[in-house]
Amino acid sequence: MLRGLAEGTSGCTFRPLVVVELASNTKEEVIAWLLSRIRAQQQNGGAELLVEQLGPGVGAQEKENPNVFLVGASRQRLLSGAEDVGLFKEYSDGSMRGFTYTNKHNFKDFQGDGDDFLSMAECQYIIKHALDTLRAKDEVHVPGYSQVKLYPGKSIIRRLLSKGILIQIFPLHEKEELKRLSFSWYKKIKFSLQPLDDIRHYYGEGQALYFGFLEYFTFALVPMALIGVPYYLFDWEDYDKYVVFAVFNLIWCTLILELWKRCSASLAYRWGTLSRKKAFEEPRPGFHGILGFNPVTGREEPLYPNAKRQLRIYLVSLPFVLLCLYLSLYIMMIYFQMEGWALSLYDAEPTFWTAVLSFIPSIIYAVVIEIMNLIYRYAAEFLTEWENHRLESSYQNHLVLKVLVFNFFNCFASLFYIAFVMQDMVLLRQSLATLLITSQIINQFMEAFLPYWLQRRRNKKIIHKVQRRILEDKELPLEEQVRLEAYMSTYLGTFDDYLELFLLFGYVSLFSCVYPLAAVLVVLNNITEVYSDAFKMCRVFKRPFADPAANIGVWQLAFEAMSVIAVVTNCALIGLSPQVKAYFPDSETQLMLWTVAIEHGLLAFKFILTFLIPDVPKHIQVKLARMEFESLEALKKKKMLEALEHSKSIQ
Repeated sequence: MLRGLAEGTSGCTFRPLVVVELASNTKEEVIAWLLSRIRAQQQNGGAELLVEQLGPGVGAQEKENPNVFLVGASRQRLLSGAEDVGLFKEYSDGSMRGFTYTNKHNFKDFQGDGDDFLSMAECQYIIKHALDTLRAKDEVHVPGYSQVKLYPGKSIIRRLLSKGILIQIFPLHEKEELKRLSFSWYKKIKFSLQPLDDIRHYYGEGQALYFGFLEYFTFALVPMALIGVPYYLFDWEDYDKYVVFAVFNLIWCTLILELWKRCSASLAYRWGTLSRKKAFEEPRPGFHGILGFNPVTGREEPLYPNAKRQLRIYLVSLPFVLLCLYLSLYIMMIYFQMEGWALSLYDAEPTFWTAVLSFIPSIIYAVVIEIMNLIYRYAAEFLTEWENHRLESSYQNHLVLKVLVFNFFNCFASLFYIAFVMQDMVLLRQSLATLLITSQIINQFMEAFLPYWLQRRRNKKIIHKVQRRILEDKELPLEEQVRLEAYMSTYLGTFDDYLELFLLFGYVSLFSCVYPLAAVLVVLNNITEVYSDAFKMCRVFKRPFADPAANIGVWQLAFEAMSVIAVVTNCALIGLSPQVKAYFPDSETQLMLWTVAIEHGLLAFKFILTFLIPDVPKHIQVKLARMEFESLEALKKKKMLEALEHSKSIQ
């Protein structure tokens, strides 16, 4: 939302891109030290960035935090930073190549001084990388804070964040670009694809890939929804016919995930992240241990015994997860008792009100499931933090595993029990419909309405102070806009969004053959999800830093694991159908053996299909191989020239 330039003390103008907010009671020594390190030249261990203090806003009050700073960078610093972070841009021949400052004029969109070559999101990511790489030199502690220890090579920003001296770092919005994106994304009802390239340009590849997957998943559900509607309308009570739907389900859940890999690879190549090298991971801000020597980096840093971490995982975290699963099972049995009581009332007196009452236990159980998922999420985060993982990727993998196991069991255990223990398909349909619809209503309320309402309450305090001076169509002053964004909720990433899609995929792939409208409901949910998520990104949350992702990460494995479970579940449901049982009237053992054999055959077919369908399209494989070949040839020429110059110098 900031197009203007701010005047720096050095006489150099800069575009404010990132906000750094320190605690209001931060000592002057540490402020001066941090600003000097941010401004210092790179060869002197600095970030070589431009930074200015934010001035007081309209009607400034004493309680406003004065320690808010705007950070920008010169054009040359941003271009050299683009090379440092390994940014890929489109080359003059149309291929995607790693940007190099010396070769900048050979890139397609580089014109003049390169003012518009980098997007604002890329500039902000470069600044964040520069701040993250600020390291202590010979300081033994943070100036003015003798208890906050430092050692050579320690990340300054991570230390200040972990000790609460640094409150937050966030990128600023750009008002005009955000207006255009909002209009093309969610402000008009349209039947067209999302502006994924614009989303990637403004928010980065990680966000764009999530919305790309959401869009792909929605379109992939359309065939199942179209088949499900006539099944629901004409064969609702004829369970025998659902065998065909289950077979379609098996093929569908395998194909869509394999084809998504190709779609994801195409997007990642187009956006320059497919062949981008992964940055070296630094220790997490919350990681702690005894100071020791890291043989990889050659620096002193905290070390924590892996054996101690494993003990915490297997002796504390694992028993806690099992205890939570037992609690979920216990609540499920209470639900079945309530369900039996409601059904007995309906059987004794079948009226409209007793029919309505029969749905109440499922609705209550669906609400309890969402509450338990929420409470468990906080517990899982606490436990994973306590396990003290060194890397952020390791932390995320353990957190995802804990949350997925519990959410899967909590959401689907009752459905498995009804399907394979009670074998009551009517109750299974009713429970699936109630759980699915109730969870969608709760998620829409929690994800869209509640954050928006809370943000409106926060914004009123600031807007009230400036509304007398600001006309409706005018921009807020720079100071007020920065403070308004500082009060906005922090976007916590795509974890919860992918988790919701994972559970919806489970509802559709596992049991939709007995409730064909599940796909229809999920399609409708996803359409509203696109608009609500877009609204939140543009209006409710702070702008997140770009995440140069090449795929959806560990979630791809989660969805594939769900598709394997779906094969087993649908084969078992087919084996339970009266239509199939009629072929084995005298031998249940033979039926079971045939069901297991078919299930194993389908799993084998699924894994063969995984190998037959390449993850990366052929034309992209050729481009990547060609780029690698040219890089090797260029390296050979460079070595030959160096050898020739060396031989001349000897002569």
